[in-house]
Amino acid sequence: MNRSYRAKSTLEQWRIFQAVVEQGGYAQAAFYLNKSQSSLNHAVGKLQNMLGVQLLQVTGRKAELTEIGQVMLRRSLSLTQGIEELEGLALNLQQGWEPEITLAREIIHPTAPVHQALKSFLPLSKGTRVKIIDTVMSGSEEMLTNGNCQLAIMPVLPKGYLGEPLINIEMILVIGASHSLAKRRNSLNVSDIAPHLQIVIRDTASQPKENQGWLRAEQRWTVGSFYEAIDLVKEGLAFAWLPRHLISAELRSEELIQLKVLGGSIKRMESYLVLPDAEQAGPATRLLFDQLLESHATSSS
Repeated sequence: MNRSYRAKSTLEQWRIFQAVVEQGGYAQAAFYLNKSQSSLNHAVGKLQNMLGVQLLQVTGRKAELTEIGQVMLRRSLSLTQGIEELEGLALNLQQGWEPEITLAREIIHPTAPVHQALKSFLPLSKGTRVKIIDTVMSGSEEMLTNGNCQLAIMPVLPKGYLGEPLINIEMILVIGASHSLAKRRNSLNVSDIAPHLQIVIRDTASQPKENQGWLRAEQRWTVGSFYEAIDLVKEGLAFAWLPRHLISAELRSEELIQLKVLGGSIKRMESYLVLPDAEQAGPATRLLFDQLLESHATSSS
């Protein structure tokens, strides 16, 4: 971008040009804009002379676009729309509408109801950006307590925080069909599993609580996502705690096998939506909060 460039045309000239095209002629545009026809003729003529191209060709009383005019019209519409959005954003910010919302989302949480909420939020967002940060275990709590997010979706509520329940999530202990434990899937103790490799998901907190979900495995590999964990477990390399909703297809095809371990091989948890400071939350944050509650209520009904 050349910051020293000085525009020769004005937004008013482009708006007049657009009105002449949209209304079908100078007389109609003059009535629509409540201006004299001569002033519109002068504005468009001056614009054409400055650009050195013909934008309109008048046939009778009708103004028609030239080929160059068609190209310039499309670009000018983007320009004037951008200015309107910029001015609207300034007004929204003046009224307390937030420019950006950060949502911390625990990665075990299903994405479909979140995406539905965002779809509903978009046409009402008034230009507010949304940043979604995927977190694992104590990562959500850290973002929340450090004030780094306006909303959080998490399975464990930190002390002193309230949350709205969204959905129940089930974590199950699984292995690949080719794993040596597959034949003994229904009669295992923790001591049977401990010698085998376990896949765990990396805690995203700066000071992670690394022992969460650990089954005293002698070997442990840490990965950054459940999708990588699923692939490694399917290869028969290890066992892992995985969300049932992410592996339903693999369970049906028996690529993954659910283990039955004495003492428990299923962990159920409730996912919560947390608005850390309801009194200070801006209108965009409250709107997205409501959309998230509504989308989850719809998905669970």
